[in-house]
Amino acid sequence: MTHTKRLVTGLLLLLSAVLLLAACGKQSSETGSNEKKVVTIGYQKGNTLNILKETGYLEEVLEKEGYTVKWKMFTHGGTLLEGLYSKAIDYGHAADGSAIFAQASGKPLVYVGADLPNPEGVGLMVLKESGITSVEQLKGKKVGVLKGGNHHYLAILALEKAGLTADDVKWVYPEDAAQGRAIFETKQVDALASYDPFFASAETELNTLTFTENVDYDYPNRTFYFATPQFAKEHPELVDLILEATDKSDKWANENKAEVAKLLSSSIGIDEKITTKQVNRRTFGAGPITQEIIDAQQKQADKYFEIKLIPKKLDVSVDMPLGK
Repeated sequence: MTHTKRLVTGLLLLLSAVLLLAACGKQSSETGSNEKKVVTIGYQKGNTLNILKETGYLEEVLEKEGYTVKWKMFTHGGTLLEGLYSKAIDYGHAADGSAIFAQASGKPLVYVGADLPNPEGVGLMVLKESGITSVEQLKGKKVGVLKGGNHHYLAILALEKAGLTADDVKWVYPEDAAQGRAIFETKQVDALASYDPFFASAETELNTLTFTENVDYDYPNRTFYFATPQFAKEHPELVDLILEATDKSDKWANENKAEVAKLLSSSIGIDEKITTKQVNRRTFGAGPITQEIIDAQQKQADKYFEIKLIPKKLDVSVDMPLGK
């Protein structure tokens, strides 16, 4: 083969390779454009997003926008918010106290909505066999709570209403609600504050006395909805759609409580008696942040600072835009 022929052959091979790579790139680009985008949602057992997951309403809505939904379960609000900080999820829910701790530590999050009040969903209890018959008798006793949780706040309010302070008891902080139940049942603590469905579980399966039942502590106990700052900024329309789908699911739940109790029992693997108790004492509903909601959250944050649960005084409204 002459030098000229070798040169022509080499050029032809090079041109073929370029054309092949271009074709592959075009095919890859076309495939990528057809791939659905993913929104990752964090949820906890037995709460509103757990119900939304089971109804499939969110998938119906986001499918039209070209998105699929990926769900991740977390043991409690603190771990869920950690998932938000690390961007393992785009959106999720947690109780008021978890959010206050997050803000106090400078973690990046945005409040994007809130549930209707659920004061009956938290409680402070003792075993009847303990012989403790009043909150006043908890002075000097051990009380189990998840540090800073909604039920911790309720316990503090109950102590203060009884003329005690947060310093009058010995707080014991389990890692999660399941461990809290275990140390309560084995009498490693004298009292337990908890939240549904774990609160309902203890009331149903153990012989307990609940001190906070039917007592008004001027505490709404709300679940909040959160997004990463990036997701809230780049996809406000998706945030609105998720909140609207949640409210739709909640309205369905209010009208079908027996079905919701069965659904949650099957989904999270606990007795239907427990989920029935939890569902029947709650009114579901989700919506935007209001000034009333901000004021209640600020009051709780101020109390946490007062008793040194958090290191600095907060302005919770910084991450709580009105109307969003």
